[in-house]
Amino acid sequence: MKSSDVIHRYCQVWSEPDPISRAQLLASVWSAGATYTDPGVHAAGAEALLAHIAKIQAGRPGARVVRTTSVDEHHGVARFGFRVLAADGTILREGMDIAFIAADGATIDRIVGFFGSLVQSER
Repeated sequence: MKSSDVIHRYCQVWSEPDPISRAQLLASVWSAGATYTDPGVHAAGAEALLAHIAKIQAGRPGARVVRTTSVDEHHGVARFGFRVLAADGTILREGMDIAFIAADGATIDRIVGFFGSLVQSER
C-alpha cells in the first residue's frame, strides 16, 4: 500500500461518525502501540486515539478532516496538510501532520500534529 493511501484512510478515521466503522478503519492503518500527539493530547494506542476522536467529534458534529496537500514522504516519514471542516464547510482548524510509517509500509507507528501555519522566522 502506498503511503498516500495509508494517510487517506487515516484521515477518513477522523471523519467517520460510526464508532464501529471508525475502529475498523483505524485498525487497517494503525500499528500496535502507535501514538498520536498534537499540542493538546498524547494518545498511546488505538483505544486512546479512538476515545480522543470520539470526544472531538462530540464537540463538532458532522465535521470532517480533509487532506489539503499531497503526501510528501521519504525514509518512512510522511507529511501532509489538513483542514477540519464543519458540517457547513467552514474551516475550523488547519495544520500539518507528520506520520512515521511502519516498516511494513501499510501502517502508521506515530503521528505528530501541528495546528496553524508554519511560524515565520523573526530574522
